[in-house]
Amino acid sequence: MFNFFLLILIYAGIYALMALGQNIITGYGGMLSLTQAGFFAIGSYATAILATRFGWSFWATLPVAALLSAFFGLLIGLPTLRLKGDYLAIATLGFGEIVRNVLNNWDSLTNGPMGIQRIPMPDLFGFTINPYKKYAFLFMLVITVLIAYLLFLRHARSRMGRALTAVREDEIAAQSMGINITKYKVYAFILGASVAGIAGSFQAVFTLSVTPGTYTFMVSIMVLCMVVLGGMGNFKASILGAFIIQLISYLPQLTGLSSVIPPQFKQILFGLILVVMMIWRPQGLLGRESNRYGKKAAKSKGGAE
Repeated sequence: MFNFFLLILIYAGIYALMALGQNIITGYGGMLSLTQAGFFAIGSYATAILATRFGWSFWATLPVAALLSAFFGLLIGLPTLRLKGDYLAIATLGFGEIVRNVLNNWDSLTNGPMGIQRIPMPDLFGFTINPYKKYAFLFMLVITVLIAYLLFLRHARSRMGRALTAVREDEIAAQSMGINITKYKVYAFILGASVAGIAGSFQAVFTLSVTPGTYTFMVSIMVLCMVVLGGMGNFKASILGAFIIQLISYLPQLTGLSSVIPPQFKQILFGLILVVMMIWRPQGLLGRESNRYGKKAAKSKGGAE
């Protein structure tokens, strides 16, 4: 049971990285994107191909996966960011499905539906990090999530974060204040895509194999649920949401009811979570985070009075 709980924590960490990226796109940028599964797949396959065919180490493939995902984030961001709401969601969902179908049919590069097997285990300072011995892998993942969280928090409290917040609240007003809307939206897409690519790298070396069937649109729905459940515009909430959703996903196995509860249980439950949260608590469990510059402004105003 304890090993199973460690497994949940590892998957929660991998999905937390994607949820952080989703939050900068949706929570701060106000863009309903469903393309994290595509970036996740690109990162996984980049690591798998470079490690198995060219003998690269995991640490060498990690920045390549991030940069490649960021590049595709730029490609999908530029033409689609003129769209809004449901239209943007459909366009980004289409990109994710295109990626999955390309991986499924490009036999010479991705080995088609069979995927890529026997991905080398990661190593650090000469020590092999065996994913089957979950402690070391979990520690490595926790450090990565912490670094990503601090970097995203810094971005959110910077000029970029203020600009994205202004764009989310009122694009016309933001543009009239001289904010380049397209620039900041694309920047948010690039950041969200790159961290999803990093998550994909960790997924590849944890499972030691990749197959196209792993990266369905349900991955994007799960990530969106994590952000909505925890609270949009709050990075701590994204991590909490990732843990809760993963815990719910493995609930049949934890309760010993996997033979009774159907496989469609997760899809139904995720839909219910979205509906209930939108009605009962649309701001999420933790709500939107108050950024430091807002507090400073409030203190200054109080001092002036």
